[in-house]
Amino acid sequence: MPAFGSAKPIEDRGTSRDEVHYRTRAFGPDARPVSLLIVNISALGLMARCDAPCKVGDRLTVTLPIVGVVIAEIRWALGGRIGCELDQAIDLASYYDLLAVLLRGR
Repeated sequence: MPAFGSAKPIEDRGTSRDEVHYRTRAFGPDARPVSLLIVNISALGLMARCDAPCKVGDRLTVTLPIVGVVIAEIRWALGGRIGCELDQAIDLASYYDLLAVLLRGR
């Protein structure tokens, strides 16, 4: 157990993420467009850089290749970065096809 006040974050994620560099558009809770740079992704969520102000609990409609539109809830926001959990997991076959497209763009 880490000591009280430990600066090391606890990694509680059960699914590993794949590093990507993919620009896309999302729509926020007010239906305004939001530009995202997705920096890592899994079948269950993603982390992105975002210039627009975002709050924990906001829901985004994100457009991705292969899988189309996904709905994601912002679980954390810090310094222009957001971590999102997808409402519905991407099936494994589609996720691998998506990953191939995202990695090809690097």
